[in-house]
Amino acid sequence: MYFDFDYYWRVIRYVWRLKQWPKRRRVLLRLLVLTPPLTLFHGLCFLLDYLLFPRLWRQKVKQPVFIVGHARSGTTLMHRLMSADGERFSYFLYWETLFPSLLQKKCIRLLGRVDAFFGGPIVKKLKAWDEKTFGPFRHMHDMSLWNSEEDQFVMRAAFVTQQWATDLPVMNEIDLFHVDQMPRKRKRWLNHYRECVKRQLLLNGGDKIHLSKNPVMSGWVGSLIEAFPDARIVVMMRDPSQCIPSLLKLVEMSWRHQGWKPEEYQDSLNTLRDISFETFHNPARQLAQQPETPHCVVDYRKLTRTPRETVHAVYDALGLELSESFDQYLQAQAEREKNHASKFEYSLGEYALTGAAIEAELEPFYQQYNWPRAASHGANGE
Repeated sequence: MYFDFDYYWRVIRYVWRLKQWPKRRRVLLRLLVLTPPLTLFHGLCFLLDYLLFPRLWRQKVKQPVFIVGHARSGTTLMHRLMSADGERFSYFLYWETLFPSLLQKKCIRLLGRVDAFFGGPIVKKLKAWDEKTFGPFRHMHDMSLWNSEEDQFVMRAAFVTQQWATDLPVMNEIDLFHVDQMPRKRKRWLNHYRECVKRQLLLNGGDKIHLSKNPVMSGWVGSLIEAFPDARIVVMMRDPSQCIPSLLKLVEMSWRHQGWKPEEYQDSLNTLRDISFETFHNPARQLAQQPETPHCVVDYRKLTRTPRETVHAVYDALGLELSESFDQYLQAQAEREKNHASKFEYSLGEYALTGAAIEAELEPFYQQYNWPRAASHGANGE
């Protein structure tokens, strides 16, 4: 199993320098004492997978679908609509991203069945923890152990995950976005990612299509096509004057929740702002270089106004046949998704980011999608 020692030591050095930070000892304990044995455990289980599940040697990842685009642009909504086509797609639930090994996941599923036999006491406690942990933030992002989630989280055991960047303001220290520009890392990262996907596919029967949703992988599009030559790409597109400040606010709140002060996370926030612009540019640039890759660009406004028709268009563009049962599901969901919105509030002014500056940086997209210019931007969503 791959482990990124480079990023691991960068984070250790960053935390080591924080002499006055109250949580310094706790995080160093997590990094220096807990991470090594956990990594060895994950690595051992990863190795045992090939011994205990010989089908893994023959497991293929065929025509995976990757949903990318700026965070808060409808990636979650599109992913959860498509993941309802459960006979076709395999995907990661959040709890499954915590355990990269097939052996681990099968053992946990077995434990779940045993727990259910005794009335589910463990599940009840987990649901209480889930509500306490994620419930207060569901107006920003509907997260749960049992929800489909960003499968890049499965790489946290390899120390390649944005989770550290939301706990610590280290976005200016470690770069998880510009993978298409990382010739040394991209092959190792993508090989490990493929191994994680293979295990998830086998867990779910082995014959389905992997469905991925990852805003951070907007910087991985070229690498994904290289690693999965038959990949299919869905790019979500939303007015940047809405989704950029929404993301900045979301991440800033995470840092504040961890006790960080504005002057301590400002450099990382600036890095995230710059990456936000690349989130629009890179998928367009990579797909222009790979025009034979099946792909579809989805306007967030169309997804929320006409979700059923939009999903039909995505399936047509990707060469997927839409079943009657899934179409009935889309009909039932249509009215509910038309009202998709968030109570999460933000404004451009909070980040010294003007509508004019965004328009100047993303002018070709404004022309193509006819987004409002230098107007009041109050709509929210993800």
